Amino acid sequence: MFSDEHHEHMSSTRRTSPSAVAVDPPKVNDYNGFAEAYTAENETNLINAYYERPAMLALAGDVAGRRILDAGCGSGPLFAALRDRGAIVSGFDASAGMLELARRRLGDGADLQVADLGGPLPYSDNTFDDVVASLVLHYLEDWGLALAELRRILRPGGRLIASVDHPFAINLMHRQGGREAEYNYFDITNWTEEWTMGGQTALMSIWHRPLHAMIEAFTEAGFRITVISEPEPDPAARELFPEVIAAKSRFLCFLFFVLQVG
Repeated sequence: MFSDEHHEHMSSTRRTSPSAVAVDPPKVNDYNGFAEAYTAENETNLINAYYERPAMLALAGDVAGRRILDAGCGSGPLFAALRDRGAIVSGFDASAGMLELARRRLGDGADLQVADLGGPLPYSDNTFDDVVASLVLHYLEDWGLALAELRRILRPGGRLIASVDHPFAINLMHRQGGREAEYNYFDITNWTEEWTMGGQTALMSIWHRPLHAMIEAFTEAGFRITVISEPEPDPAARELFPEVIAAKSRFLCFLFFVLQVG
């Protein structure tokens, strides 16, 4: 397992209700407040740069000429990698601060918009060949509207390629912390965790859902599951993180899906 490393920024975890998340200071999921620190760490760390992003790109395959939406694009590293491979990429994020960094990376001509995955999206029906949703769905309590919108903007036969927190890894994290009574694997539960990066601390609100609930949400939205993946890290990680990879050459951290519009 890789739960300790996956949550290495977590200094406290507590169960919260949706209403508490909405009103409790400080603001949760405030990527504007730590956009630069998050981006700097995301660029080169094992989990994002040498595990999650390579897996997403491998699942996307040959994207030359395909029109792709990067849902929750953040500062744009996946957007850039897809564009470098010949895709025609658009992106949106709820954080204006992250999009400012994305524009620095991608140039003023990049198609970037501020939008929330939990609401209506500013794109026409049947616009995209693929949508990539990298580590964004687990911020949502209800996947229904988000998946309906993503299906709407995908062309017939289009793909949704998504990564989320691995539900077993999250359950193990809570069990190791003595919170198994509060966080039953089979329940959809919310918790907050504190991330510290670059000397900044941010409070994050994340939703756990069991595998069967994920599958039900995908199929109810009209997607057909074509791939479920638990990948290895990129081979370059063996040289860059030799001690970590020697101890855990395979681990569970995120879960990856390729879904096709039925």
